[in-house]
Amino acid sequence: MPGKNLSREEAQQRAGVLAVDGYLVRLDVTSAPDPAAATFRSTTTITFRCSEPGAGTFLDLLAPAVRSVTLNGRALDPATAYDGARVHVDGLAAENVLTVEADCAYSRTGEGLHRFVDPADGETYLYTHYEPADARRVFANFEQPDLKAPFTFTVTAPAAWDVRSNAVHESVSTEGSARTWEFAPTKPISTYLTAVVAGPYHVVTDHYGRELADGTALEIPLAALCRKSLAPHFDAEEILGVTKLGLDFFHETFDYPYPFGKYDQAFVPEYNIGAMENPGCVTFKEEFVFRSKVTDASYEARANVVLHEMAHMWFGDLVTPRWWDDLWLKESFADFMGSYALIGARTRYSSAWVTFANQRKAWAYRQDQFPTTHPVTADIRDLEDAKLNFDGITYAKGASVLKQLVAYVGSEAFFEGARRYFKRHAFGNTELGDLLGALEETSGRDLKSWAAAWLQTAGVNALTPQVTTDAEGRITELAVLQGGTADDSATPSRGLRPHRIAVGLYDRDADGALLRTDRIELDVTGARTVVAGAVGRRRPDLILLNDEDLTYCKVRFDADSLETLRTGLGDIRDELARALAWSAVWNLTRDGLMPARDYVALVLRFAGQEGNIGVLQSLHAQSKTAVDLYAAPEWRAEGARRLADGALHELRAAVPGSDHQLAWARFLAQTAGGAEHLGLVRGLLAGSARIDGLEVDQELRWSLWLALAAAGQATDEELAGELAADNTAGGKRQYTQCLAARPTPEAKAAAWSAVVDSDELPSALVEANSAGFAIPAQRDLTALYAAPYFKLLERVWAERTIEIAMRIVGGFFPIAQTDEQTLAEADAWLEGHPQAAPALRRLVLERRDDLARALRAQACDGARPADDRA
Repeated sequence: MPGKNLSREEAQQRAGVLAVDGYLVRLDVTSAPDPAAATFRSTTTITFRCSEPGAGTFLDLLAPAVRSVTLNGRALDPATAYDGARVHVDGLAAENVLTVEADCAYSRTGEGLHRFVDPADGETYLYTHYEPADARRVFANFEQPDLKAPFTFTVTAPAAWDVRSNAVHESVSTEGSARTWEFAPTKPISTYLTAVVAGPYHVVTDHYGRELADGTALEIPLAALCRKSLAPHFDAEEILGVTKLGLDFFHETFDYPYPFGKYDQAFVPEYNIGAMENPGCVTFKEEFVFRSKVTDASYEARANVVLHEMAHMWFGDLVTPRWWDDLWLKESFADFMGSYALIGARTRYSSAWVTFANQRKAWAYRQDQFPTTHPVTADIRDLEDAKLNFDGITYAKGASVLKQLVAYVGSEAFFEGARRYFKRHAFGNTELGDLLGALEETSGRDLKSWAAAWLQTAGVNALTPQVTTDAEGRITELAVLQGGTADDSATPSRGLRPHRIAVGLYDRDADGALLRTDRIELDVTGARTVVAGAVGRRRPDLILLNDEDLTYCKVRFDADSLETLRTGLGDIRDELARALAWSAVWNLTRDGLMPARDYVALVLRFAGQEGNIGVLQSLHAQSKTAVDLYAAPEWRAEGARRLADGALHELRAAVPGSDHQLAWARFLAQTAGGAEHLGLVRGLLAGSARIDGLEVDQELRWSLWLALAAAGQATDEELAGELAADNTAGGKRQYTQCLAARPTPEAKAAAWSAVVDSDELPSALVEANSAGFAIPAQRDLTALYAAPYFKLLERVWAERTIEIAMRIVGGFFPIAQTDEQTLAEADAWLEGHPQAAPALRRLVLERRDDLARALRAQACDGARPADDRA
């Protein structure tokens, strides 16, 4: 396969003849502070064996220039050996030493070695990010996960900088204005897990110690890093506190000592993802350093990510999937453990499973209903496939399936299987069968059929209660109907799975609260399963399938239960049960089975009672989507007005200084449209209006400015003045979004051109432009860009890095148009470009499906009169 891609077959062939003994990587980044310097020097020496002497192979490298290639003392001509993506070598010996010296490029896209200049103080920062295959942008290598090796890094950098890598540094020497850091060899790891972080970072150090079962002492140096300008906001003690709790928990649970020596956690600018599990040197997006007040949901999310990445130290780093087909083996496990450990490690975040049910699974349900859905164990043909499979299936569905597996085999059998898996495959590579084999040993269950149903098929089932009662209101039969995985109209025999679920029966008490009065746990198999033990019980007010969220499914309701929710969803006292009910009615709305205005009515009626701040923030986002995309066009303005009125009412009623007050203030900024709402927004910014307890800090100020900008009520001078007061990376991003959000043809043209006509913007500013450009309420202004969008797709995919191309394709898709013409244009592009890159076609097909879903939901909403119960 030519170009920058790498196929699974090529990787298998290369791994079949090569074994890598080690890498020596020398990087010279002393040029980084010079904005005119585009490249840095990279020298790689690889020692490896070949089982077929005389054969040829290739290294992966993406670099502007290769200076030299030397194989076993023989110099090769870079002009013929290097084709722009690969270094080809032939005449291999049984044992080989290969050195490649190259000029590699500093990155502005978050791929490879990213360079960032802090606008607050002019300091330069570097960090690497590689997954799945961008280590080749920094040093020549065999870029596939199953060719593990020890790595020894040497980094020469400006003398004032701190430099971190996966291992501890063994020596530091200074010569003039430069300092060279020599790092110890790592344990055998994959190329994509190596890391370098360099710059004048603010560093907080600590340590963790424990006595192991064999009586030896384990000492782990800890460090937390951020940019100097963020140091006043850096709550490193909180982060390191969660880290220590997590290390305690994982040592107790996995019974395998942390294998990578030290544990650095660096919070870095313009990061494309949430975090990356580089062993010994984890990187996080710096948005986790909170510059302003955030709700407790943000602290919980950060703690979850800290523990997610820590779980990877064992599941992903110690034991690594052989190829990206089994990406889920590490990501699903880490996603599950992030929530599991929040509770198991005794952090203060006791509602982790509520967040999981309400947010993570919503991501999975959406992804699993695309026509591009795939099994948890996916067919990954090449690196472009791998890049797109960091999705809701691989993470959240896989984690949900693991939660079901724990219920199926029992938690002790599950974790004993994991312990055996780590010991058996330490520093190696595995496939699905290796994990299942260990779990079969510990559980005594044959998991082949379970794996076939859950891991090797795609789609989400729907479970619906069917209840019959006698004249006195007592149950004569309660059954669970299971729908197929394609959609709710699928034939009963298609795509059915075994589910271990709990059925909750809820009734009102004397005070009107909905409390669970009975719980029945059972295995659901086939199209219809009778719930034994329900006969003779009084018909409850609410029947909640999948109570406690044991399985992965969409939950439906019988008519009486749905009516109970319409009048009393907020009366469910158990927060997990309430979150499951909210999730279920949102799925009904997305599936075109509940009118969007009915969902909005539920939110307006009960969101003010919602105690869980994470659930509340989800309700805000979902109700906004319901109005913007799922409501009938003739009701959009009314729906938007109701949301804004509701936000204003709840803001004024919220406890002063509370997380809920802050959440409602942000929601008001997102929905403000009328004179009353916008007048309050401007008054809060100017200080002429005040809500008791509400601090209008910098992040909230930008949210309020965005509301005014989108309404055409923020001048260029005002926005520039706010940027001058917040001359930071975050300020620049917010300012860019505000400019793009202005409701003028000129603002839309400028945002479009900044991204489409230039390759100068980092991914953070690409996203800021697209977010401001694509405001749904401004669909009339952006309609004329639909046709140009489809014309530029192949050019963007060919010319931009995949990270930037993905953001352009997804961010500028004309989803807000929600009309049949735009759907037809998407279909015409797909039909007319069958040979386009499969990854590009997948992105367009998924966005096209979002558009088709919105049209179906609008048809459902348009068939109902406005609901005045809100």
